[in-house]
This record gives sequence, structure tokens and C-alpha cells, in this order.
Amino acid sequence: MKDGFISVACGTPKLRLADCDYNAEQTFTMMRAAEKAGAKVLVLPELGLTGYTCGDLFYQDTLLRGAEAAIGTVLAATRNLEVVTAVGLPVRVNNKLYNCAAIIQKGMILGVVPKTHLPNYGEFYEKRQFASGPEKGGCLISLCGQEVWFQAGQIFRCETLPELVLGFEICEDLWAAESPSLAMVRAGATVIGNLSASNDLIGKDAYRRQLVTTQSAKLLCGYVYTSAGEGESTSDVVFGAHQMIAENGSLLAERRFEGGLLLSEIDVQRLCYERRRTQVMDEITAPGGKPFSLTLSPTKLTRYVAPQPFVPEGKEDRDERCREILMIASLGLKQRLEHTGAKTAVVGLSGGLDSTLAVLITGLAMKMLDRPMTEIVAVTMPCFGTTDRTKNNAVILAGQMGATLRTVDISASVRSHFRDIGHDMEDHSVTFENGQARERTQVLMDIANQSGGIVIGTGDLSELALGWCTYNGDHMSMYGVNASIPKTLVRHLVGYLARDNAEKDEALHDVLEDILDTPVSPELLPAVQGEISQRTEDLVGPYELHDFFLYYMLRWGFSPQKIYRLALYALGGRYGRDVILKWLKTFYRRFFGQQFKRNCVPDGPKVGSVALSPRGDWRMPSDAKMALWHAELEALS
Repeated sequence: MKDGFISVACGTPKLRLADCDYNAEQTFTMMRAAEKAGAKVLVLPELGLTGYTCGDLFYQDTLLRGAEAAIGTVLAATRNLEVVTAVGLPVRVNNKLYNCAAIIQKGMILGVVPKTHLPNYGEFYEKRQFASGPEKGGCLISLCGQEVWFQAGQIFRCETLPELVLGFEICEDLWAAESPSLAMVRAGATVIGNLSASNDLIGKDAYRRQLVTTQSAKLLCGYVYTSAGEGESTSDVVFGAHQMIAENGSLLAERRFEGGLLLSEIDVQRLCYERRRTQVMDEITAPGGKPFSLTLSPTKLTRYVAPQPFVPEGKEDRDERCREILMIASLGLKQRLEHTGAKTAVVGLSGGLDSTLAVLITGLAMKMLDRPMTEIVAVTMPCFGTTDRTKNNAVILAGQMGATLRTVDISASVRSHFRDIGHDMEDHSVTFENGQARERTQVLMDIANQSGGIVIGTGDLSELALGWCTYNGDHMSMYGVNASIPKTLVRHLVGYLARDNAEKDEALHDVLEDILDTPVSPELLPAVQGEISQRTEDLVGPYELHDFFLYYMLRWGFSPQKIYRLALYALGGRYGRDVILKWLKTFYRRFFGQQFKRNCVPDGPKVGSVALSPRGDWRMPSDAKMALWHAELEALS
């Protein structure tokens, strides 16, 4: 439960139809297994104490008495278990029979939730035996000697973890146009359990999967779905024990045709953050079942955490992401070129990744406008740290694209400027570096004036987060096409375009591959024996780590402690604990200290859910103090 992670489980025990004693034993055995595995919430199948397919046996008092005795057996056998469990059984109330979920913990019934929407088609005729649960106006009933509240839409609050609020619906309730979970979520439920008995047909699993993941996304909740399995009647249909655990549109775990326990962790803090951020739900009140308590303890993580959250892992998904980003960015630039009436697009081409991506996007925009590539003015500006490799790559890239190439050696201008301000050429401090960056920006702006064009910015999202740019140098442009693209994704975008040109233009493919193989560097310090002497990641840290930190800080509002834990979990095999902590401290220090640069960045197209534009995505005062974050980081040490 540490950091908001709550371990949840789907359970599908083997059952025997109408053998309530056997089913009770299977139920409490599975509850004990879930408790031993660390689960705090367990969802079992619909009508699991009797079996869903008992048919007209539900009219028999013997079966109904057996079901009530079975829940009593389960309560007695699990009075020392903390796991909150939803058990399915038939319950008689006022001469009607209801398909219910009994929510139990530590031998107590917290509430009884009846099914609201009953199927009456195909193989299922529940309305023959069961009544629809009242959505309004519950009542107290007696079950196993306990007075408990009976009503659909109840929510159950955890007193020790306020972000954990449970709600339960049963099978067909999810299929309904207005499912009970909607009201429960509006009342504060963060995790919805579904006790189901959905049979398996060709393609039906995909439909269920879509329903569960969409519901969890639409309602910003966790969703735990458990269906009946082995032991149900196979006279006409088969039940495949479909189990799913989803969170906000993502499927965390899934299994079919096996039964047993399926576990994962739902991050209720993350869900609450997203609800606060979006404010998309009007809050209402709902009937409350009995609250419950859980012992606060660390939750072992088993759910997958992507080491590069901005980058899809499958090649097909990754290529589709690249295509989409390139389309969005080039459409944005196309509109800006049209609106301004710019005759040219001026790009500073260094032979590095960022400027390469910027000029490639500019080329795509020119194609959309049906304008010649010669209207792209690619400017190389060699100086003290420029290597032959990067300069040559810039020249080849511009040539293969058909851009107009201009080479402006800024060495003399920078030397003259240093003389003017009295800066020693042997002093390779920040003045030495930034003087070159600002001279390059001046050259680009003036060439844009000469050619009636606009300067296309090359800086990316990761650099902006770290403030790894020179104020009024590479920090400035007239339209920043890379502004919301993180460094880890820049590499894949260039790689995608390299592969796309492998057969069409071998020379372009080769130069892009060499650029991908070149170390990331601002090339502002003198080269050593013709090789790059300044590697960015040696100075500010691996971009893989910084993009990980950036994603979880901005997208989900996680604390340093939680980000550190997730980074160890996802990237601990590649980086040691001390290394991760070192660069996490660097990330926060630079992020807080460099907001003044982000508060005046040029326009640029937003391509993903994380962006730093001060005009809408990230609004932060430049003089905000990081004392609270610093204290948490130091505690990690």
C-alpha cells in the first residue's frame, strides 16, 4: 500500500454446481491464498457459492439455505483474514431473490450489493429466477446473524488509505448503458470489482476486454473483473474463467481458461491525481457500506513499468507513434509557414539528432505545401568544438534533402566578441559556451530576415525540462517543432525516417544512421584530436533516466520518493541505486532552477500528454522553491 499501490486479485476457484459446502471450502481456501500473496482486495465469480448455471434449482429452498450456510462457513473460516473479498451468492429479501455480492472482511459482512441489470436473452434468462436490485432505497437485512445494508451502488471506504474506495457491480451491469459503476465512481470509488459469469464464444473475450479497459479509462478507476470457470454447466455454453485487472485504460493483467489467482497492483494515488487534474466528474453521494481498515505495508510490485514511458515497445506501435508525431509536427509547421507567409524556413543544422529531426519535419511540411526543398535554408555554423564528422553529416543531409546550404564559420565573430567583453579564450567557462550559442542564434535570425523566412527551433522537451539550452541562444526561435518531443523519442523518430528511406535514398539513410550513432553533444568545447570532447549525458545524466523522471513528475504528479522507487523497479538492472538518485537530484535541481527559460519559450506543436508550454501545459512561477522536494530527496539518501 506504500505510494498508493494496492494489491488486488481475481479469483476463480473450481466449483461444483449446487454443492455449497464444497464451494465454500474452495472460496475460503482461495481467500487464504490471496491473503498469503499480499492481496488486499479479492473479487470472486458471480454466484460462486452455488454456481451460476443452477437454473430453476434457485427456486429450491434447500439450495438457498445451503448458500446462506456456505457464506457463514466462509465468514467463520476467514475471520482473521484482512483481504476484502466480494463473494457471489443468491440472497432472499422480502419474497424476492437477488443475485448478489457479499462484501466481507475479517468475518464481517460490510454490505450486500444486488445485481441491477439482468439479462433475458440468448442462453441467459436471469429474470426467470431473480429480481433486479433496487438502485434507490436500500434496507437492512439479516444474513448469517448480522444486520447488513442491502442496496446497489454502495461504496466501501478504507479508513487507513483514504484513496482506496471500493465499489462492486455484477456482470451485465457493466454492459448497461448507464452502469452502476458510474454513480459509484462519482461518489468517490477508485476501484470497481465485477463478479461475472460470462460465457466464452469466438471473439467475446475481445469485446469484454474492450469493455473493461474502456470503463476504467472513462471512469478514471481501477477495474477488477472475474468470470466463472471450471465447474459451471457446459450443456450449451462454456465458461473460460476470464480474469482482467485494468487501470485508467491500461490492462495490467489478464488470463483465460486457467482459473486460480491473478494478481496485480492498482495505483489509487495516480487515479486520484488524475481526477483532481481533469475535474471531469460531478461528485454525488452514494449509499455507504461499512468502512474497513487495512494494515499499511509495502506492496510488492509485479505490474509492468515501462523503462521508457514515452516510447512504445512494440515495433508496430512505435512506428505508428512516429508516423503520428511527424504528421502532427509537420502540420503545425505547415500552418505557421502559411500564416506568416514565410518565404523560407531557416534551420541551424549541426549534424546532431535534434537539428536533424527539425530539418526532416521541415521537409515534410514543405511537401505538404507543395513547395521546393530549396526554400529550406540549412545553416551550418562551425566553431571551436565542431568536428568533421558532424559538419560533414550536416552538409550531406542538406544535400540529400535538396535544401539550400549555407556555411557560416562563426569563429572570428566569437573571438571578436570575446575581445570586446574581455573574455580570455583559454577560459572555457559558461561564457565561452554560451557566447557561441547566442552567436549562432543571431546568425539564424539575420539570415531569416535576409530570406524573408522564420527560424525553426531544434530544442527538445528533455532539454527544456533540464534547462539545457542557452537563454536567448538555442532557447529561442520562431517556431519550435521539437518542443514537446522527449529525447528518447527523438532518436526513434530519426531512426524511423532512416528506415523509411533505406530503399528510396540510400545516401540519406546512411547519413541518418551515422547521425544516430554520433554521441549527443553541444560541441561548444574544443575537440580533442578531432573527436567530440563534450558529451551531454556525462554532464547532465542519461536522458533515459531524465525522461522517466519527467514523465512521472509531470504526467502523474508523483513524489521524488515514488519516482525513485519506480525507477529502481524499471531501470535498476541498468543503473545502480546511487546513480539513479544522483541524477534524480540533478533533475529536480535543474527543473526548479530553469523555469524562467520555459516561461518564455516560442510556440511549438504539442504532440503528447506531457508538454511544458507556459501557455497551457505547465504553469509554474520561476522563483518557486524546491525545499520540500529537496528534503524528500535527501531522506532517500
